[in-house]
Amino acid sequence: MPNRKKESPANDRALKPKPISASRSEMAEVVLPAITNPLGKLLGGHVMHLVDIAAAMAASRHSNSYVVTASVDYIDFRNPINIGEFVILKSQVNRVFHTSMEVGVKVFSENALTGERKHTTTAYVTFVAIDAATKQPKAVAPLVLKTAEEKRRWREAGVRRKTRLAQRYKKRRAKV
Repeated sequence: MPNRKKESPANDRALKPKPISASRSEMAEVVLPAITNPLGKLLGGHVMHLVDIAAAMAASRHSNSYVVTASVDYIDFRNPINIGEFVILKSQVNRVFHTSMEVGVKVFSENALTGERKHTTTAYVTFVAIDAATKQPKAVAPLVLKTAEEKRRWREAGVRRKTRLAQRYKKRRAKV
């Protein structure tokens, strides 16, 4: 008989569909003077940094692997975040492709004295799962969609991907 390599349980688990809830992540920090502009507002670049971290957490949780940022499709700053407020980030995987995942991130500010929360930022970030041994992209488990909202986000992620890829190939053709 030929010597066949057995599939490892880790490989089997890696492709077993997972619910979106398994990827949900949340992080928070207080806005201190060192990360604000002269008007006392959290720096937009720092918000982008936090978005990347929160999104990477969700992608890593879903894929059970290291991940790298492939693109930021969209980031919208709706309201400023003031010094002394809490910045709260919530992320989840919206859609899985083969080796990549789109993660949605919502950012909120919370007034520490009143508890008032405001939606401040929305972002969509794409990550690629990386195999720890080969350092190459690896396949990612599909999502289990349970709610109408999850199905909507899944559909919209497909539209964003189509647009992103069309723009990428349009730029490549323009250079030739």
